[in-house]
Amino acid sequence: MNTEQQKIEYKSLQKIRTGEKGFKELSTTCVALANAQGGQIMIGVEDKTKKPAPNQVIPQEEANSAVTRLRGLCFNVGLAVGNVCEDETGSQYFAITVFPSLHSYATTSDGKMYIRVADKCEPVRSEDIQRVGEEKGAFQWELVPTQFELEDENKTNLSKFANDIRQSDRVKLHIKQLDDMEIGEQYHLLDGNKMTNLGVLWIGTAKQRSRICYPITVQYIVYDDLENKTNKLEWRDNTRNPKELLEDIMDKAVELTYSYEMPNGLFRKTVRYYNENLIRELLVNSLAHSSRTISNDITIKVYPGYICISNPGGLPLGVTKDNILHTKHRRNPNMIEILTALGLMEGEGSGYDLIYELDAVEAKKQPEIESTFNTVTVYQSAEITDKEVVRLMDYVDHNYQLSQKNKIAFGIIAREKRIATTDLSKTLQLTAEERLRSYVDNLDKNHLITKSGATKGAYYQVNPTLLTNAKSNIVTTLKTIEPYILKALIKEDLRRHPMSKISEIASRVPDVEIKEIRKLVYSMVGTEIAKKGARVDCRYYLI
Repeated sequence: MNTEQQKIEYKSLQKIRTGEKGFKELSTTCVALANAQGGQIMIGVEDKTKKPAPNQVIPQEEANSAVTRLRGLCFNVGLAVGNVCEDETGSQYFAITVFPSLHSYATTSDGKMYIRVADKCEPVRSEDIQRVGEEKGAFQWELVPTQFELEDENKTNLSKFANDIRQSDRVKLHIKQLDDMEIGEQYHLLDGNKMTNLGVLWIGTAKQRSRICYPITVQYIVYDDLENKTNKLEWRDNTRNPKELLEDIMDKAVELTYSYEMPNGLFRKTVRYYNENLIRELLVNSLAHSSRTISNDITIKVYPGYICISNPGGLPLGVTKDNILHTKHRRNPNMIEILTALGLMEGEGSGYDLIYELDAVEAKKQPEIESTFNTVTVYQSAEITDKEVVRLMDYVDHNYQLSQKNKIAFGIIAREKRIATTDLSKTLQLTAEERLRSYVDNLDKNHLITKSGATKGAYYQVNPTLLTNAKSNIVTTLKTIEPYILKALIKEDLRRHPMSKISEIASRVPDVEIKEIRKLVYSMVGTEIAKKGARVDCRYYLI
């Protein structure tokens, strides 16, 4: 079974057998899931073990009755019950499917509203109801008409916007043939003879933008090693539309253009601290996915070694930092449609697959994301973890045809030297081994990586033959050591340091993960080594 995530909850069978209290808690979960993207509640599966209790029996009538009772405790929540299932031991459980309430508010029978934040069910505050409505599409800030009618300056701006649309290779011919007013209506800039909020952002004047709630404002701050401000820029005068604002930030934020120089044969290779396309993608994401119902700036903070970019509004309902790579949700669909039409962003998702690819190719760590209810902050490191990995990625890119998924997976494997399939899946935010195959099968087919072990205990590492062919000088590490050699190393360590704890052995064997050492030590007890003591004070010595 999948591990618990935003769309799946595991509940003990006791929840439906302990009376009103258990059902009230289940109704809260149903409402929270319905107000997000729906999900499933696995009844009879223990949260800790993710397995049913031994010898558990659930009559189908009990499952049907539980859902009937839940329907009476939830409003605007669609529920469906599946057949009672059995695991490999014969223990039974069943699933309740909760459908998303796309255009209405789901509440409990006593009028309380909940939303799903990460894997928790949180009550909705009164000031957050508008945002929930916005997320559901019940309220679209972009389409709200303003009091502003088209003036001469607006018509000039509309003509520029229409010309940009006509010159784009992403726009269909029949749209390019529309006149300026029709293009304005096509992209929801106009509602009759008045501009919408979206229209004011794109073709309004500075005065008009300053009078809507809320225009796009940006701060750019640079800090030194002591976190003293060394540079600060602000875009608060509302004189630019989103495209002009993006271009001005990219032009004036010079600290984002700094770069490393690396030797590359007879030449030198330049790698920017922050790839230009990565910065553009992060900024466009901030413009496209900001909540326009929260008064706050888009903030770009540049520190020695990393940047953080924050925008108003938490992650969209149903999206978390642990599923952002694969979960697509459009908060401002009409803004995204325009940015896509103008070639400023890809329309199908958040662009994090591109960000992951750029980081993998340049041997940098993937961005870290923090989300509160009102703010999303993305942290991106400038550090190249291993310059030889950059050269290796260059060699592979020039000699093999790899997909974006292949590049992401290979970059992570090369950066980590050796990585367990479970850890690779976690980094790629995957929940099933079948989905990992689309990332690594082509790498295995082209002999770019090797695999050792089986199923969940398997590891990937870069093929040594590839390192030879690429003339790579990637630093040798014990991470790639074979188990029988590691076992000999542990025995030698215990010969020199008898009566050692596993943590002490691990401290003397650099690079190797402690869980690998622990697994080998446990397998050697009784045959090659002995132990004394128990639990945290257990010590090992050679027999």
